[in-house]
Amino acid sequence: MHAKVAVIDRHWATVGSSNIDPFSLLLAREANVVIEDDGFAGQLRDSLLAAIAEGAVQVRRENWAAQPLAVRALTWTSYGLARFLTGVFAYGRAKEFT
Repeated sequence: MHAKVAVIDRHWATVGSSNIDPFSLLLAREANVVIEDDGFAGQLRDSLLAAIAEGAVQVRRENWAAQPLAVRALTWTSYGLARFLTGVFAYGRAKEFT
């Protein structure tokens, strides 16, 4: 599961495509929905806890460090290029709406 969800205080939840960082929230074409409902938040929390209990795999820093340097360099280069290009194109498109 590649979930982009959060449950806060068992009262409200957010579900969507964006990461919780300025890049995703301000530049990328992504969106989240926020639901203030104890029932929904509780069901989502229970669902997430069940998915974790049924076999979630923790992503650990040690596993990343064990990757060959070439894999890490290619990953970071690709990530940086994707962020740069999305920012360039999102910035250019943002001018159309101002």
